[in-house]
Amino acid sequence: MLNPRVKLRHLIAFQEVARLRSMVKAAQSLSISQPAMSKTIRELEEVLDAELFERSSAGVALTAAGMTLLRHAGPALRSLGDGIQAVRHSAERSVVRLGVLSTVERHLLPTALLRLGKLNPGTRVQAVTGPSAYLLSRLSQGELDMVVGRMSEAREIRGLTFEHFYREPLVLAVRSGHPLVEDPNAGERLMHYPWIVPLPSTTLREQVERFWVEQGGWTPTIALETLSLWLGREYMLGSDAIWVAPWDAVHQEVDAGAVAQLPVALEPQGGSVGVSTNITLPLSLAAREFYDCLVLAAAESRTL
Repeated sequence: MLNPRVKLRHLIAFQEVARLRSMVKAAQSLSISQPAMSKTIRELEEVLDAELFERSSAGVALTAAGMTLLRHAGPALRSLGDGIQAVRHSAERSVVRLGVLSTVERHLLPTALLRLGKLNPGTRVQAVTGPSAYLLSRLSQGELDMVVGRMSEAREIRGLTFEHFYREPLVLAVRSGHPLVEDPNAGERLMHYPWIVPLPSTTLREQVERFWVEQGGWTPTIALETLSLWLGREYMLGSDAIWVAPWDAVHQEVDAGAVAQLPVALEPQGGSVGVSTNITLPLSLAAREFYDCLVLAAAESRTL
C-alpha cells in the first residue's frame, strides 16, 4: 500500500530530476523554483528514509535506492497518465460539438437528434447556432465536429468537406388570411408590405437581395432581421409581414392551413443543404454515430 505521506508531486519531481540529472533543470521543466524542488526531493527522501541522489557540482546521479524507486515509479506514473488520457478521450468521444444553421432547426436536426438519443442515450450534443461564416470558421479551427445546414454557397466552406443531402428552397410565408393570399397580383405588391429577412452579410440575405434586384431593384421596408425561426414565425403570425423562411420551417403549418406560401419563386432552385466536416480532424465515435443518424434522417425526409 502506498505510504500516504508520499504525494504525486514527490514522484513527479523525482522522475524529472532523474531524467534531467539536475535539480535546476528539473525545476525549470516543472515551472517551480530550485529551492522548492530541493525541498520536495528532501521530503521524499525523509519519508523513504533513503538517499535517492548523489549531489555534486556536475549535477545529481541516482543512488541504488533511487534506481530501485525509478524502476517502479516510472511505469506507475506512465500508467496513471495513460489512465487520465483514456478518461479524457472517453469523455470527448461522448460529446458531439455541432454547428447548426437555421435552415435545419425545425425538422432535419430534431429527427437526427432523436434517432441518436435512441441509439446512444449517453451521448451529449452541444449545438451552436449562428451565421454560416461564424460556424464554418469554428469548424476550420477544430472547435466544432461538423456544421449542418444550407451553406454550400458560403465562401468559408473552402478547405472543408461538404456532403449534399437535398435542396431546400426559401419561400415567402405569410399568416393565414393575409391580403396577398387571395390577391392575383401578389407578385407585384410584395413591396407594399414589411419583410422579415435573414441578417445582413449572410448567404441567405444575399439570395434575398438578388431577388429584389431581379424584381426591378426595389427594396421593401424591413421590419425584422433575424436568423431565429421562432422569432420570425411569431412576428409573421402577428402581423402583415412577409417572412423569408426555409421550406423546412413552414411546410407543416402550410399543410395545416395556419401559414400560407405566396406563389412567388424567390430563387430558381433551393440551396444545397448538407453537412460540412474538417477532413484534417477525424470524427470521434459519437460524432460518427450522429453523422450516420443525420444521413438517415435526410434520406427519410427528402429525395437525395
